[in-house]
Amino acid sequence: MEKISSTDKLASLWHREAGEILSVYFTAGYPKLHQTSEIAAKLQESGADLIEIGMPYSDPVADGPTIQQSNQVALENGMTLELLMEQLLSFEQNISIPVILMGYFNPILQYGVERFCQHCGERGVSGLIIPDLPVQEYLDHYQQVFQEFNLHNIFLITPQTSDQRIRWIDRHSSSFIYAVSDASITGARSGISERQEAYFKRLQSLDLQHPFLIGFGISDNETFRKACQYAKGAIIGSAFINALKEADELGDGIENFVHSIKGL
Repeated sequence: MEKISSTDKLASLWHREAGEILSVYFTAGYPKLHQTSEIAAKLQESGADLIEIGMPYSDPVADGPTIQQSNQVALENGMTLELLMEQLLSFEQNISIPVILMGYFNPILQYGVERFCQHCGERGVSGLIIPDLPVQEYLDHYQQVFQEFNLHNIFLITPQTSDQRIRWIDRHSSSFIYAVSDASITGARSGISERQEAYFKRLQSLDLQHPFLIGFGISDNETFRKACQYAKGAIIGSAFINALKEADELGDGIENFVHSIKGL
């Protein structure tokens, strides 16, 4: 069987007739240090379409209390980028859905940007989300090395991002755009407001070249379905971290969570 490249894995999502792509975020090394591969495999088995793995950092400025706490626990457990790269070695054999790494730029800089991108490429990572790496900085200094190792850089937009800038980001994107649902930190909230719906409709009206997924505040089947009315899918993080924290049995907890979000 011909091997599917990491970039093709991600591209294949956008060609599916049905939308409702579910991307699930969790922090590497949380709740326990060596559960990263187990959690990813169970997410895939349970029906997640895309996996986002958080690279723990001591000052995750875009994240709310739930993800901040998972970062702290993971670091205390001993998670490092070096160890995460070791854990990702098993993914090519066991994980067929796309995997994206999400985190902050300073640890990547310390690791070595080219070395980091090379290791991601060798492990089948499809892309990166780096909230504190400005788009222009990426274009000026890092785009070439990302492309060399077949890594998509996923850019974020917010309700405050102008139409002109959204179109500019769209032109420089190579995969999906991460549409932050609200100008705030991550965290489960109750429902989607009329103001947020107006923002989603604005994004639809721009007729962008690339699909967008909605993140921040998606926490249950209702908010997931609502987001999917406007976008190709949605991203869930804090609600899943809470589910991991509360699960008596990891596998059952993950399966029950994914099925509840998708309404299975």
